[in-house]
Amino acid sequence: MNKEYYPKNGRVILHIDMNAFYCSVHEAVNPGDYAGKPLAVAGSVELRKGIIVTSSYAARGRGVKTGMQVREAMRLCPELILIRPDFDLYRQFSRRFMNLAYSYSPLLEAMSIDECFVDITGSKQFGTPLAIAEELQRRIRTELGLPCSIGIAPNKLLAKMASDMKKPNGISVLRLRDVPSVLWDMPCSYLYGIGSRTAEKLSKLSIRTIGELAKTDESFLMAHFGIVGAWLHRAANGLDDTPVNPEQEPSKSIGHTTTLPKDLTDSGEVNRVFLNLADQVCRRIRRQGLLASTVQITIRNPSMKTITRSVTLERPTEDADEVYKTACQLYAKHWRNGQPIRLLGITLQNLDDKSKAAVQLDLFDFEKQPKREQLNRVMDQLRDKFGEDAVLTAGMLGDDPSTLIRNHKVRGTSLQMDHLKLQGFGEDSAK
Repeated sequence: MNKEYYPKNGRVILHIDMNAFYCSVHEAVNPGDYAGKPLAVAGSVELRKGIIVTSSYAARGRGVKTGMQVREAMRLCPELILIRPDFDLYRQFSRRFMNLAYSYSPLLEAMSIDECFVDITGSKQFGTPLAIAEELQRRIRTELGLPCSIGIAPNKLLAKMASDMKKPNGISVLRLRDVPSVLWDMPCSYLYGIGSRTAEKLSKLSIRTIGELAKTDESFLMAHFGIVGAWLHRAANGLDDTPVNPEQEPSKSIGHTTTLPKDLTDSGEVNRVFLNLADQVCRRIRRQGLLASTVQITIRNPSMKTITRSVTLERPTEDADEVYKTACQLYAKHWRNGQPIRLLGITLQNLDDKSKAAVQLDLFDFEKQPKREQLNRVMDQLRDKFGEDAVLTAGMLGDDPSTLIRNHKVRGTSLQMDHLKLQGFGEDSAK
C-alpha cells in the first residue's frame, strides 16, 4: 500500500529541525512561567556585553534576534524574560528527540544539538513519508513538549530546505520536480550551503537567483569557483547524492576558548587560565578515547586581533599537565609579556583513537606512563561521580570564566556533539 510513496531507486529523507530549541526546552520544563512569553537565552558568562543566543517566537515577533545585544533586545521588548543557558538540559532533550527519530530508522545523522537527518527509505512499515513525519512531529510535541519543523525530500539538500519553509511546527514536502517552481525565483543566498561571500561573487557574475544559477553552464561556474562550481550547478538543480551517515565522525579537533572579564597582562594569571582550559579539553578527549598530537593556543587582544600558534608533540597525549605546559611555552614564545589579552583558548588537533595509536615511549616515560594514566583514570572517575569540582589543584581556583568551563550547565554550543558520540541512539536517553 505504501510502496507507491517510496521510489524504487531513490531515497526518502527527513530533516528534523527543532524550533527555537533552547527557549522551547525552557518552556517545556517550566510552562507556567515561560509558555508563550517572549524569552531569550542570554547571559553567557564569557561575554562582557550580553548577547542574545536565541529567542522564542513571541520575542522574535517583537524584533529580538540572535546575536543582538541584550540592551537593544530589552529596548525593543521591555517584558523580555532573560534565561541563562543550561546546556546539560539542552543535551538531555537533544538525545530524547533523536531517540524518537531513531525509532523510525537507524539511519540517523545528527547535524547539531537541535537538528538531524533521517533516511526512512526502508521504513515503509510505519506508513507513508508524510504519515511518519506527522506522527514523529506529534510525538515530539506530546512526549517532550517541543515544536519542530520537518522537511521531506529525495535528498538531504532539499530536505533541509523544506524544513525551513514552514516554522514553527511545519511539515513541507519538496520533490525534485518542484525545484523550478519553488526555488528558482529565490535569491542564490537562499540555497543551503551558499554563504554571503559566494552569493556576492555570483551576483557580480550577474547570477542572482537559484534559477539563473541552475541554467548557468557548469564549465563557466568551475572556471570561477573551481570544483565548488560543479556542486553549485547540481545544488541549484536540486541534486545531492550525499548519504545519511549514521556513524559519528571522529572529532578533527577539540577545544575551548574563554573571553576574560578583564584584560590580562600578567603571565601568572594567563597560565592559570591555560591550566583550566587544558584540564577540561583533556577531559573531553579522554572521554572519547582519543590522543592528541598537536596543541594549538588562541590569543585575542582587546582590538579583536587574533593569533593562533601550534606545535606538534613528540608523542600523542591525553595528559592535561603536558598540554598545559605546552600551551604556556607557546604563549611565552609568541606573546610579549605585558600585552593585554581579551581571549584565550586551547585546541587539541590531529586526534587518534587511543586503542589504535602506537605511542613511542622512552625509558623514563615507560616507567611513568602507567602511573600517570592510572591517576587520570581515578580523577576522571571521581569527577564523573561527584562533579567537576571534586578534584582540583590550587592553580585552578579563581573567579574568571575559565573556572566555569567545568560547569557543563552554562557551557556548550549547538555544534558540540560529545553527548551524542558517547552513547548510541536507541539506549535510555534519561541516563
